[in-house]
Amino acid sequence: MAKKRILLKIGSNTLTKETDHISRGKIEDIGRQIAFLKEDYEFIIVSSGAIAAAKQFVKLEHNGEEINVKQALAAIGQPHLMRIFQENFRELGLFTSQCLLSYSDFEKAQSKLNIKNTINVLVANNFIPIINENDTVATDEIKFGDNDKLAALTAALLKVDMLIIATNTDGIYTKTSIEKGDSKTIAAVSDIKDLEKEISIEKSSHGTGGMQSKIEAAIIAQNEGIETWVVNGLKENFMTDALHGKSNFTKIIA
Repeated sequence: MAKKRILLKIGSNTLTKETDHISRGKIEDIGRQIAFLKEDYEFIIVSSGAIAAAKQFVKLEHNGEEINVKQALAAIGQPHLMRIFQENFRELGLFTSQCLLSYSDFEKAQSKLNIKNTINVLVANNFIPIINENDTVATDEIKFGDNDKLAALTAALLKVDMLIIATNTDGIYTKTSIEKGDSKTIAAVSDIKDLEKEISIEKSSHGTGGMQSKIEAAIIAQNEGIETWVVNGLKENFMTDALHGKSNFTKIIA
């Protein structure tokens, strides 16, 4: 049987465990789950966290725009982020590779074909592609989406079986339950318009996303027949628990 293909999107809040630095423990947790699931699933990762990785090491002096500083931090942090992935995954017998993409890559037929062919070769040879926005030349995800949209576009291009978005909540909560202070997860939904009525417009503390960008990503995926799961990446074994029905999360049905 062919393996199912999962695109896992990991936000900054998940990778830092809502602190000010990248959590090696969280990256190891992700690697352990992939190692456990690799007989049945193949993985492509879209990971934020380059800026957070840089902030552990440097404080930049600047006279320019804040966005330029974030781009510079991303350039400093990206190699550190990849090194942490590589070191932790290698100990689990997993091999990693880096792919830096921007939205303009998805607007050209040849670029899209190149992305697809390269990632397919990597996956076929048991290298896990770790994708981030090319922040030196593009600022879309820095400003708006914490890689949610980039993950959805990549999922659609590669025709994955499932998009898993790891965030810092047990999926998407009903608005009423949030107002009452007793968060209740929306388990499954097919009509995204129903979901949009429930979300808040708050952004995450480290990322630039929030639930709105996740819903926009789910729309892109749904249009391509791809199911999206919004899961709590802060918890240990968040993927294996979700796949085995042991946790609360939101399933946006294709």
